[in-house]
Amino acid sequence: MAKIRIMSDSTADIPRDLQKELDITVLPLTIIDGDKEYLDDVTITTKEFYQILEECEKLPSSSRVGMGLFTEQYEKAWKEGYSDLIYICLNSKGSSTYQGAVLELNDFYEENPEAKNALNVHIVDSLTYSMGYGWAAVMAAKMAKEGKEVDEILLEVKDWLENNKILFVPMNLKFVKKSGRVSAAAAFVGDALGLKPVITFDDGESHVISKIRGEKKLAKNLVDMVEAEIKPGTPYILAAGNNAEMYEKLKAEATERLGEPAAEFNLGCIITINTGPNAVGIIYRK
Repeated sequence: MAKIRIMSDSTADIPRDLQKELDITVLPLTIIDGDKEYLDDVTITTKEFYQILEECEKLPSSSRVGMGLFTEQYEKAWKEGYSDLIYICLNSKGSSTYQGAVLELNDFYEENPEAKNALNVHIVDSLTYSMGYGWAAVMAAKMAKEGKEVDEILLEVKDWLENNKILFVPMNLKFVKKSGRVSAAAAFVGDALGLKPVITFDDGESHVISKIRGEKKLAKNLVDMVEAEIKPGTPYILAAGNNAEMYEKLKAEATERLGEPAAEFNLGCIITINTGPNAVGIIYRK
């Protein structure tokens, strides 16, 4: 029987309780704020980072998973007798983390040729962000615990990644303007008119697919969009920033019309560099 380890990285925003419960290995990206560096969700918490964002004049930036961390995990999995390691990775179009994982794997096999026949490493480029791929890791870990075969797990992971949709709505456009996710002109007009952009990701690229006028209709309009295309009987996931009032409105609307969410999570440090800390979001299968 295959012995399978599931791995992801901190941009997946997988809640810590699920990481622990399902034994998912999560590697941290690095956050750079001026002359300070933090390991995402290791040496800085999400709540602490929200505060930094609220007060910063220049947006912090992020850097890929540190050199050598992949090699450590490959070696650990090999020595612990795992037959397979499935790494579900941050979008390769937005980070060099995927390329780093592949390069370190090639070097690892070159230095340990006997490991090549013992440990199969499957590196999956999610082409998305946050729990858009974090949920794939959660599903994979649950399937591994149930004794499912690797091919079946990878098929389910691929299906989720190809068919899930993220809708993020920033409440304040200054962060998306700074990050370039929405042009400065569009952000200015949006603020003046009280418009909130609905941001999604398609094939690794971000797009504004709609604009909601004002906060009163936001929860209803967002759930309208989900209800129109969610695959019946499939789970959805809710994302919270530090705007508790708007999040509770979204949760109430979604629960009433779609049932209980499969999971709730806080938007992590890397994603909030682009959306700001006061965004809300919903993820579902089309």
